Order: sequence, then structure tokens, then C-alpha cells
Amino acid sequence: MNIIRFWMRNARSKALPQSALPAFLALCMASQAEGFSVYLGLLAVVGVMAGHLSINLFDDYFDYKIKKPDFRDAMLRKGFRARIAKCAYITSGKSDLKQLLIACFAFGAVAVSMGFLIFLYRGNMILWLALITAFLGVSYSGAPLRLSYHGLGEILIGIMFGPLLMAGVYYSACGQLSWQVLFVSVPVGLLVANIVYVHAIMDYEPDKEAGKMTVAVWLKNKTWMLACLLILLTIAFSSIIGGVIAGYLSPRYLLTLLTLPMAIALFYLMREFIRHPEKKFSPQFWMGPMGDWSRMKALDLDWFMIRWLLARNLLSFFCLLIIIVSLIS
Repeated sequence: MNIIRFWMRNARSKALPQSALPAFLALCMASQAEGFSVYLGLLAVVGVMAGHLSINLFDDYFDYKIKKPDFRDAMLRKGFRARIAKCAYITSGKSDLKQLLIACFAFGAVAVSMGFLIFLYRGNMILWLALITAFLGVSYSGAPLRLSYHGLGEILIGIMFGPLLMAGVYYSACGQLSWQVLFVSVPVGLLVANIVYVHAIMDYEPDKEAGKMTVAVWLKNKTWMLACLLILLTIAFSSIIGGVIAGYLSPRYLLTLLTLPMAIALFYLMREFIRHPEKKFSPQFWMGPMGDWSRMKALDLDWFMIRWLLARNLLSFFCLLIIIVSLIS
């Protein structure tokens, strides 16, 4: 059990809500469709989570092979405001690349096993969705595409954790697709991408120094970074409104607008980060859970975590509201 916890932590299991909530949301939406199987749906959710952990570890593996990830320590010594070193479990000597690769394939094997069982019942559609997602996941930082090194990481994550993930779980659970789940998957994918994009804005200086290409680094101008954030959030909420107007979504889906204050607060905090990076903020109850805040302050991570966790909580509450709507419809 200790080894499982060790690799779950290294695989950034705290980020699992980014895949688990969209997957569970798709499962709940599928529960209203004909041919629904809760067992196949749950297999898909488990497969998605295992695949997410595997991709996170593959990202560490390829990043380490390409460039030693202790560059953030060097950034700190140069006076940059960086968050934490990546792959600390390797640089500290607690593990090595061979063990990391084994862990990558172990989580991947769980995902493949779940996918194979679903394939036996649902056929080739699941096979193609799984293959496309796996290829894009490995290509995030792996050869030959290394998409995250060309400023495409946030876009890729939005596609994988939105339309591809939700379509895969929905089809696994009921054997069909619907315009409803496709309309919902777009804003969900955008809000997942938003978490990564917020991270990229805060890591703009160290990423630029290290030669890592993100959308923030590609934009260069911090005013344009904020504009892009505003556009991303606006499209996410507009997609739900558009789906309701077009008749694909029930008016109940407008309950997601209850999370709009969180989106506005996130934009404000990011604007203040760019204008006054040393300014401190305290979390409010309506921002959602923020973990051990005292410890974050002691580690001088509060400036980062209040924004990253707010972005994560925005996705979480957005999905939870749609889950409620799906179950009462």
C-alpha cells in the first residue's frame, strides 16, 4: 500500500478532479439515456482516472529525459518567483527513471484493462476514442510531437479532458452519443484548460527562462494573457447559454451561472497577480475548499495556491451543478 500511495502522490493525484469530475458528470448524464449500464460507466471512470495518472507520470518521464526538471531551483536562486521543483521524487533519489517508467505502464495497464472490458460490450467506437486519447496524452510531452513544447499543451488538455473524455465515458455507459453531452463537454474542457492556463500565467517567467513554450509564453504580452483568460471563461459560460437557447440543454443548466462569481474572482486575482504580484489575498468561503491554508502560507505558496485552487474549484462546482441537474431531470 505504501508503494501505491507513493506513486499516486508522484502522479499528482490531487489533480484527479480534473478528470474524475468530467467523467462522473458524463456518467450521470448517460444515466438518463436508453441502454445505460452503470457497471460499464464506472469501469470507464476508473479507466479515465488511471489513464490520467499514467499520463502525468509520462509527462515527468519525458520532461526529465529532455531537461533536468530542477530548473525551478535555479530560477529561485536567480530571484524568479517559481513554485516548486518537478520530479522531486527523482532528484531526491527516492526513485529512478526505470521505476518511474514501470509506474507509468502500471497505471496505463489499469486504463487499458478497463478499456478492453468496455470494448467487448461497446465495440470499435471505444477503441478509437481510447487510442486517440492515449496518443495525444503521450504526445503532450513525448516524441515525436511534444505538443506542450510548442504552446499547444493547454489546447490539448481542453480537448482530452472535455470532448474526448466525456464522449468516451458517455458512450461506454449507454452505447450512444448526444448533442447534450457534446454541448456540455466544451465548457468543461475549457475550464480544465483554464486550470493549466492559470498555472502557465503564474509560471510565465520561469517557463520563459527555461525555454518552455506555453500559451502564456507564446503571447508574451501580459495584457494579452489576461484577454485570453477572459475569452476562455466567457466562451465556457456562453456555451451553456447557447446550448439552452438552441434547445439542446434544459434551462436548468443555467444554474451553472451560479459559479460566475468564482470566475470573476479568478480573473480579478490573476489581474492583480500581473499588476501587483506581491499583494496577498485570503480565501473566502464561497471560493471552495483551499486545503491546509496555514501550511501553504508557511511554505510561501499561498500566492500560487489561492489562484490554482480557485480555478480547480470553479471546474468542480460547475460540474457538480450539472450533475445535480442531470440527476433531477
